[in-house]
Amino acid sequence: MKRKIRIFLIWLSIAASTGVLTGASSALLLALLEAATNQRLTHPWLLWLLPLGGAMVSYIYMKHGRDAGKGNNLVLEQLHAEEGAVPLRMAPLVLFGTMITHLFGGSAGREGTAVQMGGSLASYIGRLCKLGGIERKMLLICGISGGFGSVFGTPLAGAIFSLELLAIGLVPYWLLLPALAAGFTGHAVALGLGTHHSHYAIGSLPSFNMHLLLSILLASVLFGLMARLFIVLTHKLKALFSHYFPNLAIKSFVGGLLIVLLVYILGTRDYLGLGLPLMEQAFHEALSPLAFLLKMLFTAVTLGAGFQGGEVTPLFVIGSALGSALGGLLSVSVPLLAGIGFVAVFGSAANTPLAAAIMGMELFGLDAFPYLLLGCFVSYLFSGHTGIYWSKRTHRLKLRFKRLKQEKSLEETT
Repeated sequence: MKRKIRIFLIWLSIAASTGVLTGASSALLLALLEAATNQRLTHPWLLWLLPLGGAMVSYIYMKHGRDAGKGNNLVLEQLHAEEGAVPLRMAPLVLFGTMITHLFGGSAGREGTAVQMGGSLASYIGRLCKLGGIERKMLLICGISGGFGSVFGTPLAGAIFSLELLAIGLVPYWLLLPALAAGFTGHAVALGLGTHHSHYAIGSLPSFNMHLLLSILLASVLFGLMARLFIVLTHKLKALFSHYFPNLAIKSFVGGLLIVLLVYILGTRDYLGLGLPLMEQAFHEALSPLAFLLKMLFTAVTLGAGFQGGEVTPLFVIGSALGSALGGLLSVSVPLLAGIGFVAVFGSAANTPLAAAIMGMELFGLDAFPYLLLGCFVSYLFSGHTGIYWSKRTHRLKLRFKRLKQEKSLEETT
């Protein structure tokens, strides 16, 4: 019994240590992101450097990135691999690449950076401690949990997110305790280092009635279809860019030119960067249906051309903008549908519906949780067997509830 307690305490210490590193890295990431965004807003001419910045980062990845170029998919592959590691070089490379994307105006997020940094640092701790097998997998999960939870200020969602990433239809809850230890430690460290997270309010909830229920169900189906559209568009653009521009640096240069062209054709910079002002507006008034479509286009071009960053924050913006527009069309509370869209589109695209619903609870409060949970799972079921993480495994098919004889990656499933 004493030996089990000692092993348990050792693992909690390792998980917490991972949380310390991931929390500190997320604090650094968010501080640099804020500085880069402020510089871009202060100096609009920086947008013209986006093609060169993208080409430079892609060239560095070509020369020095090796497997790090796989991004989040490499972290997921290592969750299932018997050997190998997430290289330590991934952390500084993705941090630098993300800063360049946001400094010059690419439309991307930050979760991918936090997860890759967390996975890279956790893998390094595993090598230092000479861990292998299930311990190695556990440590990677702690890295993902700490990175996600600290970058968004949602430690509980970060822990569930790290577990749901393993496979569709299979959540290893026995790994929950170390994931929670890393998530809450990372969150505490990030806050202690002065990190401030954005907060959005959905206000007082409307009284329950059949019109509200049917509106949420309809909107949730559309959220799932929107997630699927985003994934298909992003991957199609990646394939097109790679086909016509096999050289990664040239591909990113052309993608940067397209973003600049879109800005001057549309006459707005609202869709650059994280898009947080647009998301804030979505919670206060019904947006135009064009808002979520344009944010999706800017993000798909940015990521399709190989710029570094993440998909999740743009998905928050796309989902809240779509929910905001639907709130006006369906005569339902705009903030409520914006909040459901915020988490449902993300949960559908990442195939992590429970983590998305819990994230909504952490951000918007417990009272909204039933609506958030309903929206996340309905949209998840209608998003199909696609996802922003192609290396994620499929253990059980959606809707048909059929368990596969052998787990396949999403790429193999589709």
